[in-house]
Amino acid sequence: MKTITSRDNAQYKELVKLAGNAAARRKLGRTLLDGVHLCQAYLPLRGLPEQCIVSESALQNPEVMEIIGRLEAQHAHVLALPDSLYKAISQVEHGVGVMFSIATPERTVSAPLSASAVLLDNVQDPGNVGSILRSAAAAGIKQVYCSAGTAFCWSPKVLRAAMGAHFVLDIYEDVDLAALVSSSQVTTLATSGYATQRLYDVDLRQPVAWLFGHEGQGVADDLLSLATHQVVIPHLGQVESLNVAACAAVCFFEQVRQNQV
Repeated sequence: MKTITSRDNAQYKELVKLAGNAAARRKLGRTLLDGVHLCQAYLPLRGLPEQCIVSESALQNPEVMEIIGRLEAQHAHVLALPDSLYKAISQVEHGVGVMFSIATPERTVSAPLSASAVLLDNVQDPGNVGSILRSAAAAGIKQVYCSAGTAFCWSPKVLRAAMGAHFVLDIYEDVDLAALVSSSQVTTLATSGYATQRLYDVDLRQPVAWLFGHEGQGVADDLLSLATHQVVIPHLGQVESLNVAACAAVCFFEQVRQNQV
């Protein structure tokens, strides 16, 4: 275990950039998994992180020491920071003081859609993106494709909202969704408040590519025109529409329901 005590340390400065700068995360191809839950979820699914960072006070925590013991047994790198330095890079309130630095996966679309998937068109709120990833993973969907305008999936806010879903998903970013939909081998369903076909009237007993759009503007018109179906979720209350993350969860679990009947 290595200890850093100076804010001027080059390694610590890089951690500060990763914690607070989206451009730096993209440029370096790395991100931080902040909090014991994400770290515990990562290990069995993705293996060793590039680095484990802990606060000095966390060295008294049994959960953290169990993680450190597993890492040091495999000669992984562990870095200890004084609490004041650790708090400057952590965004988790009342956490126990552990995070991983990991490489963010880079995937290139190489084949047409042939399995159930999620397509996110300019979904900008990190909390919404993270919630959609979590619901997709819970519904057994494995692939997620994001347009260039969608929130970066490996940002701290998306990671926290997804609660470990990243580690069971194949996530593709900066994807040309129009080309993907055009070549798809599966039915593509776009949600729209103006659609006339109800979600519950569509046969979902086969793979489906779900297309969700911007929180205010919805799915772009060019993508809507390419979709196999445009569907609406009927609702009874006096509200204009569902939040996109709630909409996605309803769609995913209607598919689950139909496949379990």
